[in-house]
Amino acid sequence: MANFEAYQEYQRIEDFEEDSPPGEEDLLVHVPEGLKEFFELIQLLFVVTFTTFLVNCVEYDVLFANRVVNHTGPGQNPLDRNKVTLTDAILPSQQCTQRIQENSWIIFLLIMAAIFWIYRLVKVFCNVLSYWEIRQFYIKALKISMDELCNFTWQEVQDRLISLQREQQMCIHKKELTELDIYHRILRFKNYMVAMINKSLLPVQLQLPLLGNVVFLTQGLKYNFELILFWGPGSLFQNKWNLHPKYKRNGNRLELAQQLSRVILLMGVANLLLCPFILVWQVLYAFFSYTEVIRREPGSLGARRWSLFGRLYLRHFNELDHELHGRLGRGYKPTSKYMNSFTSPVLTVLAQNFAFFSGSILAVLIALTVYDEDVLTVQHILTAITVLGVVITIARSFIPDEHMVWCPEQLLQCMLAHIHYMPDHWRGNANKSETRDEVAQLFQYKAVFILEELLSPIVTPFILIFHLRNKSLEIIDFFRNFTVEVVGVGDICSFAQMDIRRHGNPTWLSEGQTEASVYQQAENGKTELSLMHFTIKNPRWQPPQESSVFISQLKEKVQHDAQGGPSTQLLLSEAPLCTSLHSNQSGSGPDNLLASVLAHPILTASGLQGRDHRFIPPSTAASAAASVLASLSTSQLQHSGRGRSHSLLHSSIHPESTMYRSDRTVMESMSNSGSHIRSNTLHTEFASAEMSLHAIYMHELHQQTSHPQRTSGQWQNPVPMRDLHTNAGK
Repeated sequence: MANFEAYQEYQRIEDFEEDSPPGEEDLLVHVPEGLKEFFELIQLLFVVTFTTFLVNCVEYDVLFANRVVNHTGPGQNPLDRNKVTLTDAILPSQQCTQRIQENSWIIFLLIMAAIFWIYRLVKVFCNVLSYWEIRQFYIKALKISMDELCNFTWQEVQDRLISLQREQQMCIHKKELTELDIYHRILRFKNYMVAMINKSLLPVQLQLPLLGNVVFLTQGLKYNFELILFWGPGSLFQNKWNLHPKYKRNGNRLELAQQLSRVILLMGVANLLLCPFILVWQVLYAFFSYTEVIRREPGSLGARRWSLFGRLYLRHFNELDHELHGRLGRGYKPTSKYMNSFTSPVLTVLAQNFAFFSGSILAVLIALTVYDEDVLTVQHILTAITVLGVVITIARSFIPDEHMVWCPEQLLQCMLAHIHYMPDHWRGNANKSETRDEVAQLFQYKAVFILEELLSPIVTPFILIFHLRNKSLEIIDFFRNFTVEVVGVGDICSFAQMDIRRHGNPTWLSEGQTEASVYQQAENGKTELSLMHFTIKNPRWQPPQESSVFISQLKEKVQHDAQGGPSTQLLLSEAPLCTSLHSNQSGSGPDNLLASVLAHPILTASGLQGRDHRFIPPSTAASAAASVLASLSTSQLQHSGRGRSHSLLHSSIHPESTMYRSDRTVMESMSNSGSHIRSNTLHTEFASAEMSLHAIYMHELHQQTSHPQRTSGQWQNPVPMRDLHTNAGK
């Protein structure tokens, strides 16, 4: 099976867009990678050539008017004799070439750049051949043309792949491929990275003065991790699908740890030697990429993005890139609102005064230029206007919205609905600066991202040499203890099997089903939440026995807890009001449903009357989520012939409800429109809403089990999952 992984070199600062339109993340987006890499080669060539030209071929004394240029000739206007033109500041080609030849340092850098460019050219050529094979596989084997590919969802492509295996036996080691087999092949190394982040083996955390605990993970450092562990010379894997047999044995673990320590040391020394060249490249690329953006939109540095550490920490096992980007895109706005809810009175006053003084000076300069444009010819006036504009924009970004409402716990709950993971100590501490700082490690400023990438060539060698080497034995033990061989797939991370018995956590509804020790348990409910996410995303997947038991008992507990919760119809009737509490924009059907579940405890706690003019009994978000999930489970029995998750959600919701009176296009698009993409979009939205409800419900139950004193709201006595069958039989 073709390898869909494409590792990017440590060559440039990457930036990713998170906020994709709903439903688009479920489409198999076709990107012409070969063309993209070709233009990356052109960019590299342009940056090197243009920088060499600026350093060696420009006469800056003439350009800055430090040296007078006298243009004399017949018919020359006396006023134009000292006027500097652009050609005056550019040296002749012969003089420029001579300067380059006389500078041995420039020649050395150009040779290094040429070697790297040739290496990239060879790699691009190999990748293009691989992309061509993948393209032919889609056209000839899967019967999907390139024009139609952008309209196919990943599930549809996957179904064709599974059918093709039954017909042609592509994988000779097993008769049928499952959805999980396909995910394992695509995400083999990424699942290992997610597991190491989950078990706090990576990344290295630094204790810095004034800054405290800092999680440092950049594209360059991640590239080095993958080079050392997976596919570089001396890595733990002997090929793309098998761990080297010696790492599976227990007897020589100390010797292997010493070997790995030496590999890490050599990699750190290589990074140290290459540091000047990489640093120069990072600075140049950042300058050419961001200078114009910062000048045009200085506030863009204050925008936030999901950090690389955040993407790995929040990623489920067996979650594809487009699934992760779509989920984090939906969580972007609530997380931004949470981070923006924190204000500093001192910083606000300082920002207001900076904006006032800078604005006053800028107003005078603008008035002078309007009165007489010759003011612009005064030295540094244009620079002052530009700098003052940047200062004002940055200062205003620190001034909070005067209409903002302080509700951190509700915003944190809304954020959790989409990101699915958070440490236990965040609950009840959403208003503390410590919690905000930890969220900032997952959701960082773009300025921080750029700064970290610029510092990465300097910091990476020291992390490898002085920190990662000390974890060599832990890394060897991790790969030996958590690697399993799957027929037809190869060696994979055992956490990726989402085996409740082997890696479940008793405080995450796995009590009585797991045999895992503390070392073997996944943290933060990663096994349980990943299992539910994969099951919802792949409704036709047949889980193994242990996973099926867990899912069945979770459904039974949902049914039990739903008996004391609000009715689904009541939640739907509150949907428009609940949506307005969380957003100023009207959402789609699934968004309204999720908003009603999140806001229902707030409405009931405030004594808000329901539609039947009776006070609603207090309840929690968990009981509201259980009510909705229970109604979906009931609908499943009535529509067992259809898809398990997606069609059930909208089959259980009635078009005549208030939610769909306010947003009729949602149901009409399903019943009247023949658009394939619109239908897939709605399916994706409902599947995401279902997973969000499960995340809220499972987190609430986890808090009940592990920290009952922190549980907010009124709860009935919880019934453990292991006792459900016993109670049912009485």
